[in-house]
Amino acid sequence: MSELLEALEVETAPNPDFSVIWLHGLGADGSDFVPVVPELGLPAGARVRFVFPHAPMIPVTCNGGYIMRAWYDIKYLDGSSRDVDEAGVRASCAAVRALVARENARGVPTSHIVLAGFSQGGAIAYTAALSHPERLAGVIALSTYIPARAMLLGSLSDANRSTPIFAAHGTYDDVVGLPLGLAARDALRAEGYALDWHTYPMPHSVCLEEIAAIGQWLQQRMLAGQGA
Repeated sequence: MSELLEALEVETAPNPDFSVIWLHGLGADGSDFVPVVPELGLPAGARVRFVFPHAPMIPVTCNGGYIMRAWYDIKYLDGSSRDVDEAGVRASCAAVRALVARENARGVPTSHIVLAGFSQGGAIAYTAALSHPERLAGVIALSTYIPARAMLLGSLSDANRSTPIFAAHGTYDDVVGLPLGLAARDALRAEGYALDWHTYPMPHSVCLEEIAAIGQWLQQRMLAGQGA
């Protein structure tokens, strides 16, 4: 993944000064979360660029080797740490950092960039953000987990130790079970991170109440970033 990932983009106004890089889940693509943008309830004056990259097409072991869009190979659907595809996780984190660098080149400082992701995309958002060498505006981790805990805990960045984190999970999630989300929350809290944790009575999906909460959280990040 040395080349820049292809991505869909939505700008809420010309000349964005804030960016959200939003990573989709396993087998989906960048279009998956585009419809969320107008539902966030952002103020009319908000100038935000949403970047929705497409993961590469790779064979996924837990799906019989079927080739699909994925941020890394998954061998077990139970969230097991056995045989984690650390190389794939690292490659996707590098690809995300390249997107951050492109936003920098387009005039958006790292302190005005949020990394967001759902499910497997959220796993990369956690890992890429918390190991990023420059402070980000925040992290949104939805229905997700930490894929390679030892690898992440060994590469945590001091720059993002106090970066705000919005983490949410469905209580009826039968794909990425709630215990995996709680384990990620607890591991990060044990490291001193302050997570804004939410649960919703839903399966492996998003809901309107969650999207509204994300919109309010993003507004807080933009207000906090005005002086940055």
